[in-house]
Amino acid sequence: MKISAALVKELRERTGAGMMECKKALVASAGDIEIAIEAMRKSGQAKAAKKAGRIAAEGLIVIQQDNKHAAMVEINSETDFVSKGDDFKDFCDAVAATVLRDCPSNLDALMAATLVGGEKSVEKARQDLIAKIGENTNVRRFTFMESKTDLGVYLHGTRIGVLVDIPGGNADLGKDIAMHIAASRPVCISADQVSADILAKEKEIFTAQAANSGKPDHIIEKMVQGRLEKFLSEITLLGQPFVKDPDQKVAALLKANQAKVIRFERFEVGEGIEKKNENFAEEVMQQVQN
Repeated sequence: MKISAALVKELRERTGAGMMECKKALVASAGDIEIAIEAMRKSGQAKAAKKAGRIAAEGLIVIQQDNKHAAMVEINSETDFVSKGDDFKDFCDAVAATVLRDCPSNLDALMAATLVGGEKSVEKARQDLIAKIGENTNVRRFTFMESKTDLGVYLHGTRIGVLVDIPGGNADLGKDIAMHIAASRPVCISADQVSADILAKEKEIFTAQAANSGKPDHIIEKMVQGRLEKFLSEITLLGQPFVKDPDQKVAALLKANQAKVIRFERFEVGEGIEKKNENFAEEVMQQVQN
């Protein structure tokens, strides 16, 4: 049976697969494009399963918001190249919109939800995307934030995103605080949120360091206390110097504006994911030996 170029082109546009794969699928289906698509989807899902073990540490942070709500998601790909493609971007936008619409309770609930703009679940759309782009894709995490007053939102390119619940503030202050969090990476808002275990561990380290100074115990105690205070100022939002005015701490800035931070979320693409170091020479040698 002769397969027209127009039919191959249509199948290629609908599946994103290569020209030869499309032609073979159409020959096998006797020119029935719907049967060809079903067969390619089945084979694509098999490919997706094989790709699921690959490390995906690139990707995008996407934020969507309305008046008093904001959703932020991290979706990972294997390469930066794929994350810049329209198919990947469209999927990320749709997932963020799904979070904003549904406010899912956890990641499993999100993956089971119907993706905004379509009839498939988020998980099914993810599998289809893997088959289309040829790379592992993971919806890694999301957060949903609701505020009765103001939300601070900041997106640094596509790799760092921050949401801040900042009652009493305004749009400019919210953005400034979110930008500060993006740059300064606070662990928590205030010193009382730092766990006793972390403080005890740091005190033990500082005490051991100070003991080597040979100074009297009462001086060592003051040294340790000073280092603990410095440590707390470095990891807490309120204790940090404001990035746009290092002479002023964030706590003072918020007080001057009669605002406070209740909660913040900071996502950075790939943070905490162990990337695989490819050694191509070693890989070739292994193949030769096998």
